[in-house]
Amino acid sequence: MSYETALQKGWEKVAGVIPSGSASVRFMGDVYDVQAREKRILSRSCNAPVKDFLSILLLHYLAARTAGLPAPGGEWISFKELAGGESYYPAFRKRAIEPILHKYGKQPTLLLEVGLRLPARRIQQADAAVILEVFENIEVLIEIWAGDEEFGPEANMLFDRTLPLIFCTEDIAVLGGFIAKYL
Repeated sequence: MSYETALQKGWEKVAGVIPSGSASVRFMGDVYDVQAREKRILSRSCNAPVKDFLSILLLHYLAARTAGLPAPGGEWISFKELAGGESYYPAFRKRAIEPILHKYGKQPTLLLEVGLRLPARRIQQADAAVILEVFENIEVLIEIWAGDEEFGPEANMLFDRTLPLIFCTEDIAVLGGFIAKYL
């Protein structure tokens, strides 16, 4: 699948809103330099260009940040509550929830160590839960419940109700998969 059209639209969105032609975006503990004139985004941690799907997220965030991000509402919603989220949920679960379950399902408290590597804070919820600051002023809640004799382990990923004002449902699905991969 090509991301060419989405990338082009992303670059168009930020073309006129970055006065200096470049900007930086903090995402998941790394900083990315967005160079609009060259249409290039580099990770500061490894000085390498980023993949197209991440470039799209960074560009959409940067465009929203420049226009003014909505204040986080403090109300969490599931992926199913997003526009089209109910029908796309099985794919989202496979992409974002199941990798988290595979990694932390048997030992939920290991999730709490994420805060040592990423901008995250523990909260008293489920058997283990963290709130990740994925972008500046954008948080995602990850919850894990340990299994027992009757039920297997379960996980959930929740988003602030304002997130759909910044990203479309497809972007949020990609974000969820990215989070799951790097937890």
